[in-house]
Amino acid sequence: MTGLVRTTLLIAVLTALAGAFGGWIGVRIGVHQAHEHVGLDAVVHDQLYLTPAQQARIGRLETAFATRRRSLEAEMKAANIDLATAIGSEHAYGPRAELAVARFHRAMGALQEETIRHVLAMRGVMTPIQARQFDALIEKALEPPPA
Repeated sequence: MTGLVRTTLLIAVLTALAGAFGGWIGVRIGVHQAHEHVGLDAVVHDQLYLTPAQQARIGRLETAFATRRRSLEAEMKAANIDLATAIGSEHAYGPRAELAVARFHRAMGALQEETIRHVLAMRGVMTPIQARQFDALIEKALEPPPA
């Protein structure tokens, strides 16, 4: 085996090992971050020590919001289907594509507004102490993830 062949094989093996190690590290970091993320609903129900009456009121709010959210998500999905169809037929960012994008943005904006209203409605059920804790959770949830 010549020196060039041995060097090439060594580089290939080291590259494979480095890739495998990098992948393993990436998975470990991803799993760690996934376990750190706790949903807002879980925090509200598990960490704010809501009374049974508060739990019931927030449960009703969540049920109503879930229905509205599903409707708006379906509208966004339909808008994406329209966009795909428009691009497929127009092969450009033409009038049908513009309408589909506008439809998607309206639904997405409505969902964001509904979400904010829902969060504030839940806050309205809480005591002042719970509301301060909730505010801190919301602020943390809205912060960008660390780089």
